[in-house]
Amino acid sequence: MKYNHNKSLVNVGRMLRKNMTKEERHLWYDFLRGYSVKFIRQKIIGNYIVDFYCAKANLVIELDGSQHYDKIGIVKDNERTKYLESQGLKVIRIPNNEINNNFRGVCEFIDNEVKSLSHPR
Repeated sequence: MKYNHNKSLVNVGRMLRKNMTKEERHLWYDFLRGYSVKFIRQKIIGNYIVDFYCAKANLVIELDGSQHYDKIGIVKDNERTKYLESQGLKVIRIPNNEINNNFRGVCEFIDNEVKSLSHPR
């Protein structure tokens, strides 16, 4: 599905791809980049730039650092998730500490989500 996006965010998206967090780099280079279903990094959807996007599964993966758990971060994330879900996307949020402490489990979780969304029963 093609999503309208804010063209003024294109340069921001490029910058975010060049300056990924340690956890984003780990997930991208050690799992998603070579995954059997295509993912895109820093995809612009509407006025948001999502961390990872899979068109086949209509899936967004967001990695959450500590700033996502304060009051402002929680409100912003809820608004963002609500918008993305209104576009027919499933959003999964993964805390950075899960990437660092349970990488294999995270990869298995993502794999199960992609498979279930790509092949609905």
